[in-house]
Amino acid sequence: MASMMDDLTQVLEDETVEYRKLVELSVELKEALIASDVPLVERCTAAQEEVSNGIRSLETRRSRVMNDIAVVLNKKPEELKVSMLEESLSGQPELQKRLAAVRIELKETMDELKRVNHTNQTLLKQSMELLEFDLNLFRSMRQAPETANYNRSAVNTGDLLGSRGFDAKQ
Repeated sequence: MASMMDDLTQVLEDETVEYRKLVELSVELKEALIASDVPLVERCTAAQEEVSNGIRSLETRRSRVMNDIAVVLNKKPEELKVSMLEESLSGQPELQKRLAAVRIELKETMDELKRVNHTNQTLLKQSMELLEFDLNLFRSMRQAPETANYNRSAVNTGDLLGSRGFDAKQ
């Protein structure tokens, strides 16, 4: 059982390292979004995808270890929580302390990642709104403005410049 707990602790430590990398990349992405540096955004996104692939393999490994622990404890894997496993290690204070520290560090890292990703999501939304505004502005620039064309009774006819051309008699 102790070796499985060591394996679980090691996997959680490895996951924390990978999530830290993801936080750093997300902060770099935030700066790239603020600077509107599209090539850097692309590089950050590609790097995030690589780190995410590594995290997926660690998650698979963690899941296997948790399933093995569940078999030994005669519990369902979905019922197991790391905090519950910490309590079961009361006879091994060093391992208990290490597992608790890893759990706390991983949670703090995940909270930071969530915060940075929320900021990035807001920045992306604002960038999209700005792009949409620019596109609408460019579209409206292609249309001719309404001119002050009045008829004999001094009512604006509302014709667009270029819609009928200029009056050559003027």
